[in-house]
Amino acid sequence: MVLVIGAIVIVLIFLVFGFITRKKYYKEIDKLEAWKIDIMNRPVVDELGKVKQLNMTGETEELFERWRKSWDDIVAVELPDIEDFLFDSEEFTDKFRFKKAKESNLKIETILTNVEGKIESILAELRDLIGSEEESRVEMEELSNKYKMIKKTLLIERHVYGKSIQNLEMKLDAISAKFHHFTELTGNGDYLKGREVIIVVKDEVQILIEKVAKIPELITEVTSILPSQLNEIDEGYKEMKEQGFILDHLQIDKEIESLRKSLQTYEELLEKTDVNEVDTGIAELKEKIDILYELLEKEVNAKHFILKHHENTKDELTLVKETNEKMKEETNFVKQSYQLLEGELEIPNSLDKQLGKLIKRFNTLEVKIIDDGSAYTILSDELTEIRDAIEKVKEDQKEFTLHLQNLRKDELDAREKLTELKKKTSDALKIISKSNIPGLPNDFELFMEQVHENIQDVFKSLNEKPLNIKAIQNYLQEAINAVDGLYEKTIELVETVVLVEKVIQYGNRYRARNPKLAEGLRQAEEYFRSYDYHLALEEAATAVEEVEPGALKNIEEMINQEVI
Repeated sequence: MVLVIGAIVIVLIFLVFGFITRKKYYKEIDKLEAWKIDIMNRPVVDELGKVKQLNMTGETEELFERWRKSWDDIVAVELPDIEDFLFDSEEFTDKFRFKKAKESNLKIETILTNVEGKIESILAELRDLIGSEEESRVEMEELSNKYKMIKKTLLIERHVYGKSIQNLEMKLDAISAKFHHFTELTGNGDYLKGREVIIVVKDEVQILIEKVAKIPELITEVTSILPSQLNEIDEGYKEMKEQGFILDHLQIDKEIESLRKSLQTYEELLEKTDVNEVDTGIAELKEKIDILYELLEKEVNAKHFILKHHENTKDELTLVKETNEKMKEETNFVKQSYQLLEGELEIPNSLDKQLGKLIKRFNTLEVKIIDDGSAYTILSDELTEIRDAIEKVKEDQKEFTLHLQNLRKDELDAREKLTELKKKTSDALKIISKSNIPGLPNDFELFMEQVHENIQDVFKSLNEKPLNIKAIQNYLQEAINAVDGLYEKTIELVETVVLVEKVIQYGNRYRARNPKLAEGLRQAEEYFRSYDYHLALEEAATAVEEVEPGALKNIEEMINQEVI
């Protein structure tokens, strides 16, 4: 019984699985059927009908026949085959022969995909042909208008194109021939070939428009403006040579001759309508002309510079030489009172040697100027270098003179500062005296002695002959540091003594009833009497803080309020 039930269950499972699978395959068949119907409804016939509106000859007729035949094969052969396969798929599915049904569906899908590709190819080629015809017709009208505009321009303004007019008209005739060729091709139904012609003509018309626009301007440049500029340079060059300018090193005459040959070449290229090459060549030629102008202008400016600065440079050399002599005398006078470093003593002599060389250079230059055998730019550069060197000597003289003057100023500053240090030391001693300090710690007395020695070092260095300003400034800085330190230590010492006294006084209120505090205060008083105020403060503060924490802070606040 169990076996029977098990067998029934298995059979039922297979039946359910079969029905589900069959339903799945029916859906696939319906999908393929819809795909086939969609293909049959594609607007191929309508698109082919549009082609009939064109000239049905030549290339168009051949393409139409190929597309029509391809569509007929699809409708008459391939789609009916699909119908048979669909019938087979349904029959296999009905009989639960799913493997066969799957094979049949794959064949259908393959055929439909192939047919889809053929139809897309037909429609794409159709669009290309029809679009090509429409686009070519529109562009042909635009190009025709541009052609007429170019022809009208060449007719009305013929005189501004010179010899290039013949080549321009030949190019115009060539474009006209292509227009006729396009008309023949489209008349014979060869629209795609006609489209190729239009693309070529479009580029040629655009190039011709650019040439027609540029050539008159370039002709003016090549035949009028630039030759005029070269003539102007040539005349200026010859005139300057007559005035005594030395210009052979510039070789301007050779450069002018070369540029004139270039202009002749550009004129020949314009006759052939080679606009781009001429345009580039003219830009380079203009740069060379500008350079020639600059070279001649530079020579003129150089001459003016020499005429303007020749004499005053000689005067400046004389003046600087005299200044250096005075500076040497001042150096000899100053070194009697102040010590100068070896390098500093050599500065006036070194400047004297430099001036000697500059005077020789200037004398040589002056001979060249009088001989009138050198280019003014070369003479001007030499004069400029000499003048720059003179300015450098003048700066060095000014700097050294200021240094000599500062020696006296540094001496006076040091003496004034020494007076201030003595006063500050005296102020520190007065603070100690007024504070009624019982005595001074040993280290403080030693520090005071060191301060005195530092001041004495400054005093002695200021009384030496000649004075060594560098040594004086070093001693002075040591003394400044020492006196500042003494003043700070004095303030700190007085404040410490006052604080010790206040802490001991404050602690006396607990002295009778706290033996430990009494011992601490006794020890603090002993340190105080031996002038060790820091240990005294430490001992007294420790004793009081044990009895009353925070007492030291309160005492300090009380002292500050008393000061205020």
